[in-house]
Amino acid sequence: MNKLMKVALMALVSSFAVGCATNGDVENLQTQIDGLKTSVAQASSDAAAAQSAAADAKAAAERAAQYAQDTNSKLDSMFKKSMMK
Repeated sequence: MNKLMKVALMALVSSFAVGCATNGDVENLQTQIDGLKTSVAQASSDAAAAQSAAADAKAAAERAAQYAQDTNSKLDSMFKKSMMK
């Protein structure tokens, strides 16, 4: 029984020694988390800028489509006038 207690105590002590994180490990993890937070903030900023650029491009495309439609209407009208003469 005494030998069993010694083995159990050694197993418990070794599991604490191996299983616990050191301060260096925690600091390393915190550094990685801070780096990820910075990356996420940058990605969010980039996404917002891309969304703004996409909205501007959509507005420009809609204006171009309207100009094309107006031009087609004018050309059609001019063609009809020329056919009447």
